[in-house]
Amino acid sequence: MRAAAQRELEMRARTYREQALKLFPWICGACGREFSGKNLRELTVHHKDHNHENNPPDGSNWELLCVYCHDNEHDRQSVADAYGTLRPGEKPTRIAGSSPFAALGELLKNKKK
Repeated sequence: MRAAAQRELEMRARTYREQALKLFPWICGACGREFSGKNLRELTVHHKDHNHENNPPDGSNWELLCVYCHDNEHDRQSVADAYGTLRPGEKPTRIAGSSPFAALGELLKNKKK
């Protein structure tokens, strides 16, 4: 069962990758590196909304990224997910146990005198 699901996933990825390579120039959308020939395998399809099921035929949810920029994009998204999102008027929770600059304003005032 798992092997069949993996094959289906790979087949779907191959299909939308082939579509994306026909739609877009072979250039990384982040760093601008150009691809052709053997190094084309380093150009990947990134789903802008991070939903691999969302594959519109016009490619509006895709961008071509090199493997390095693609990894960076997912790392950035993981960090953002870890911090969550703030609602309007909500204050962020403190991560650090101390505030090293808490008294900075007072120190600067005293220095001006």
